[in-house]
Amino acid sequence: MQLLPGEHWEPLGEGHSIIVSTEHTFSTDTLLLANYSMPKSGELCAEFGTGCGAVSLLWCCQSSPKDVFALEIQQQACSQAQRSAESNGFSQMHVLQYDLCRLSQEPAKLLPVPLELNLVACNPPYKPLGTGIPNPQKSKAAARHEVGCTLEQIAAGATRLLRWGGRFVCCLRPERMPETFRILSAAGLEPKRMRLVQHQSGKRPSLFLLEARRGGRPGLTVEPTLLLQTETGACSDEMKKIYGEYGEGHK
Repeated sequence: MQLLPGEHWEPLGEGHSIIVSTEHTFSTDTLLLANYSMPKSGELCAEFGTGCGAVSLLWCCQSSPKDVFALEIQQQACSQAQRSAESNGFSQMHVLQYDLCRLSQEPAKLLPVPLELNLVACNPPYKPLGTGIPNPQKSKAAARHEVGCTLEQIAAGATRLLRWGGRFVCCLRPERMPETFRILSAAGLEPKRMRLVQHQSGKRPSLFLLEARRGGRPGLTVEPTLLLQTETGACSDEMKKIYGEYGEGHK
């Protein structure tokens, strides 16, 4: 598979790799979201804002979903994800260049993704537009700030595509927790399962992972906090399991 200038392969584990670039790469948060949202065998899934495709590729590496629809608006990111899917032989992964803002308004016959999905996952921009300092690089600005799509639009799109009882999974910064719960509930996605993520014991949480269900009944399960490191700064045992062979390839 030919690489473009600035691109290189990163190992994902189990003999699979992903094309990353300066503009479109992935982080520990991506691995955490992929692990927390891992689909069941035979499920129909979508990833909103797939970027270079890491979450969708990890789903295909570690599970056996029937189909994975990876939606992304940026052409270069789509190119990377598509070539990665082809190189790994993941014919069940469908990379689609698409504006998520259109999902809740598009006529059903024009939707690029089938309705009645089992799972939608998204790593939304962490900061609302107008907060923080925007990154001058457009690809990174889109990943960090809601310059193109808001959390409300993401929630509305997920609600439209999910079957009744289908799961929406996301990860965000703790300061957005009240807003996220409000937006998801208003869209018909009831928060059902949550996990805080901390770098070390005694540190403040840096992230939360959340699963909501379309049409779910009220009632939230808060799972034990995930610690990324031990008190000595070493990778925790649970994170070693999440990293898996990817971690082995980056020692």
